[in-house]
Amino acid sequence: MPSRRLPQNNRIIARLPATDYARLLPDLEAIEMPLGWPVYEAGGRQGFVYFPTTSIVSLLYVMESGASAEIAITGNEGLVGISLFMGGESTTSRAVVQSAGEGYRLRASVLKREFALGGNLQHLALRFTQALITQMAQTAVCNRHHSLEQQLCRWLLLSLDRLPGDTLSMTQELIANMLGVRREGVTHAAGKLQAKGLIEYSRGRIRVLDRARLEEQVCECYAGVKKEYERLLPDVDPLAAGKQP
Repeated sequence: MPSRRLPQNNRIIARLPATDYARLLPDLEAIEMPLGWPVYEAGGRQGFVYFPTTSIVSLLYVMESGASAEIAITGNEGLVGISLFMGGESTTSRAVVQSAGEGYRLRASVLKREFALGGNLQHLALRFTQALITQMAQTAVCNRHHSLEQQLCRWLLLSLDRLPGDTLSMTQELIANMLGVRREGVTHAAGKLQAKGLIEYSRGRIRVLDRARLEEQVCECYAGVKKEYERLLPDVDPLAAGKQP
């Protein structure tokens, strides 16, 4: 089994040719990404781009009142910090670790050097950005037109796609903040899924018991987002990463 400490456990890094990977490797810094850690704040200048491996980062839009709602999540399929190469170097959203784990970071100056070369990292980062925009758009539509139970199913499945197991460590209050709803609504929706035997919820841990049936309950938004990621960023075996010429 490949070590979780390998940078190639991030799928963007795994897609890099061997020459590109070798050039980046000295600048890739392994980091812990604890639960609740703010990767960046709204309006703050970003000094790094992050490549999660076993963690998940939630992108949140924060209102003046302090209320927030999740607009997208990123895990081992992508990167965090697109404003560094999209020209802004800051953003109105906030990035917070939703599921604790590990990752790698790359200094902004190194990322800009790679983009100046116009090579594989630039190509992959831009394709990921297109997939991320699709997720953001689908999230907005889902929050407007689908039930909270369907939104919770979508959120659980998107999170599971980025984790190695079937269990998430997450309180109902945190889920409510992510979805931009009251905690009572999440309690009710989670209770319905638990009564159907789809999940097991206890003490801040959610375990998915029947993923197939959960996918039957979810709205079309999950499949739409998943399909776009698979189209733009086909999966790569970490053991084969870096072997292409």
